[in-house]
Amino acid sequence: MKLIRFGTTGNEKPGVLLPDNTRIDVSEFGEDYTEAFFENNGLERLQNWLKDHAASCPTISEGVRLGPPLVRPSKIVCIGLNYISHAKETGMEVPKEPILFFKATSAIVGPNDNLIIPKGSEKTDWEVELAVIIGKKASYINEENALDYVAGYTLHNDYSERAFQIERAGQWVKGKSCDTFAPIGPYIATKDEIKNPNNLNLWLKLNGEKLQDSNTSDFVFNVQQVVSYISQFMTLLPGDIISTGTPFGVGMGFKPARYLKPGDVVELGIEGLGTSKQTATEYKK
Repeated sequence: MKLIRFGTTGNEKPGVLLPDNTRIDVSEFGEDYTEAFFENNGLERLQNWLKDHAASCPTISEGVRLGPPLVRPSKIVCIGLNYISHAKETGMEVPKEPILFFKATSAIVGPNDNLIIPKGSEKTDWEVELAVIIGKKASYINEENALDYVAGYTLHNDYSERAFQIERAGQWVKGKSCDTFAPIGPYIATKDEIKNPNNLNLWLKLNGEKLQDSNTSDFVFNVQQVVSYISQFMTLLPGDIISTGTPFGVGMGFKPARYLKPGDVVELGIEGLGTSKQTATEYKK
């Protein structure tokens, strides 16, 4: 099953993308994709409800905006330097254990919403990433059963302002949390749709030029490892997002470095998780 949300910003409604790519409005189910939805077996209940009601659900036209495919979660936990190739391009050592940082949930936007280059930005960068959606409360879990706590997967562009992140006291969260820096979607694919999250092709283009082209098999720490690892330090709640890191090809890795400017178009995708596109725009009050 593929979960979508649609409508104007702040007024999104829940929907489902059917196997034939028809988008349907499931508002009559009576729940949005919140922490409570995932916690209370919402995926199974929705799937059962669709057996009797899918045919009568209104269709959503192609021109309607897609929003983030879940309601703002309690947290976004990100993994730094989690691709061997990316660690090498940054000149940093491959981590011996996962590097964790947070990204503000206020950065979340729809998959095709504009990227706003923040006020004072010098070095806004791109990062295609596989994001994991937690399905049930996870604390001190083992790697062996970590996927039991996963609801599904989605596409995330972990935009980063490198000057804020690295040059201003080395606090990554500042460079990761600007408004619009977390486009999510187009949909959440439930875990049964993705046979192996540790073997997915992912890519990113800037103005039509492919700059990132890799596979999650290049992970330093795979999905099971990072879900288990994070749960040793904090409780993961249903709907929480874990963004698993980016492969080589970010702007900071080029010589000279390349960063985004107004008018640039960023397109990205992950095998089985669709594509998204953001146009960079200048910050305005």
